[in-house]
Amino acid sequence: MLGLTRYQWIVLFAAWLGWGFDLFDSILFNFVAPNCVPTLLHLPIGSPEAKQATLYWTGILTSVLLVGWAAGGILFGYIGDRIGRTRTMLLTILMYALGTAACAFAPNIWVLLACRIVVSLGLGGEWAAGASMVAEVMPEHRRVEGGALLYTSAAFGTTLATLVNLQIAGHWFADQPEVSWRYVFLCGLIPAVVAFGVRLFVREPERWLHAARHAVPPTLGEIFSPQLRRFTFSGLFMAVVALVTWWSCNAFLPTFATGLAQVEAATRGFDRGATLKLVEHWKFTATMAFNTGGLIGTLLTIPAAKILGRRPMFAIYFAASAAAIFFTFGAPLEAHTRLYGYFLIGLSVFGVFGSFTYYLPELFPTRLRATGAGFCYNAGRFIAAGGPFLVGLYSAKVAGGAIGVLFWIGAVPLIGVLLIPWVIETKGRALAD
Repeated sequence: MLGLTRYQWIVLFAAWLGWGFDLFDSILFNFVAPNCVPTLLHLPIGSPEAKQATLYWTGILTSVLLVGWAAGGILFGYIGDRIGRTRTMLLTILMYALGTAACAFAPNIWVLLACRIVVSLGLGGEWAAGASMVAEVMPEHRRVEGGALLYTSAAFGTTLATLVNLQIAGHWFADQPEVSWRYVFLCGLIPAVVAFGVRLFVREPERWLHAARHAVPPTLGEIFSPQLRRFTFSGLFMAVVALVTWWSCNAFLPTFATGLAQVEAATRGFDRGATLKLVEHWKFTATMAFNTGGLIGTLLTIPAAKILGRRPMFAIYFAASAAAIFFTFGAPLEAHTRLYGYFLIGLSVFGVFGSFTYYLPELFPTRLRATGAGFCYNAGRFIAAGGPFLVGLYSAKVAGGAIGVLFWIGAVPLIGVLLIPWVIETKGRALAD
């Protein structure tokens, strides 16, 4: 299939699992936030005070996650070029798995914050190692397909997180929201199994081994040399726009769905138990719409990149992202119908990330690939961290809540469209050694 060898499929699958569980662990907090935050702050779940606190702390914790993710991505991208892709993947997967499981035992919001920082460092590092490894192992004519298929694991990870939360918080512990979130976090330990699989079955790419033997060790400053500066900024610009948009929308998806469900439940006169079940099912509906759209959008980057080129592809996805956000949060829709607007957001906002797993590695030579790709993809998170923080801050204050603030996030991908002239086109170029 696709002309790949058995070993190439093993490498792709190992990186696929690593990135999928990366997303799985990263968003578990977003699902449990409406129960977790009030419990740790000793507030009644579902109260007005709890809702405001959840919005505020979701913004803070997501922003801290992104800052740590950025730092980990840059640090472990550099480490990945020094010690190798597989060892870096092993280390980072263990970090985010153990850190997420530790969240289950947090006695207060500050310990939870500390655990999420550990998680974030591992999350950032795994992407650069996995994307570089896949790009270097795939045949030249299948690099786009390999990169896009790698990113389909994001839909797997977010869907798995959705199902885990629904089963635990929506069924097994539906009447115990004060403790259900702890069991959800414990499931974050699952990716540790993947780490041992990577150690047993995946070896270092020959491209990296050759570069490590014959080239001087890389430095971060080299990606800003006159020869590579334009490539670095091209990748950084596109990543910043995509990251700010994705995290501003996705970080508040469960909170957004929770708010709609609580209003609907109050209108129907539901009791506490029925309200909690409706909340979990509406979170599931919105997330599945987002994930389904994201999976389709990710796969569509393959023909878009190969037929149209990278630059037109980014322009189309960013324009579609703006339209999807303005429609979902601005159109006069029924509450349940508005949940399905996240399919359109997934198709565009989520889908464009299918391109970064091949586009960013294409910009840099082998000895700097993990460093450069890791920097572009993760440095943008320092800026993206401001998105969830501001959305959470103003959502807790303005009359329209999250919907009114999220509407204006649609302006971010429009900025991306304006940056398209600075994008480096890599269609038809061989991977540089």
